[in-house]
Amino acid sequence: MELILKRDVENLGFTNDVVNVKNGYGRNYLIPQGHAELATPSAKKVLAETLKQRAYKEQKNIDEAKKQSEKLNGIELKLTAKAGAGDKMFGSITTADVSEALSKEGVDIDKKYISILGGNIKRLGQYEAKLRFHREVISSLTFDVVGEAK
Repeated sequence: MELILKRDVENLGFTNDVVNVKNGYGRNYLIPQGHAELATPSAKKVLAETLKQRAYKEQKNIDEAKKQSEKLNGIELKLTAKAGAGDKMFGSITTADVSEALSKEGVDIDKKYISILGGNIKRLGQYEAKLRFHREVISSLTFDVVGEAK
């Protein structure tokens, strides 16, 4: 029996996959639970059109992410923090601080898409962060953490 999956089914396939299963499994479990539908010729045409439209939208998202990523070129980011003796800071610099500083520079990215190598920053110096604009568009940003002038 040929079915089109509506949801991800473990050990079988992902959403919008066309799979072959035994008749009993399809009729008694997948279709009644709403996990799949019969793969009729008309349903296959609808699926093909849906996948084509999704690919077009995905390409637009990738292009938009690349534009955002290109804005990073030429940005020199300096974050200021209170520091004590030596280069040890009071508090720390987090992804939220990096996101806020980037938004002031015109690059809007949510803090959950930023990862600072080594975790939170607790010392002054130069650091690197990875920014994920899209699954396929990941950029690297080098920034400085400097102490406030007294």
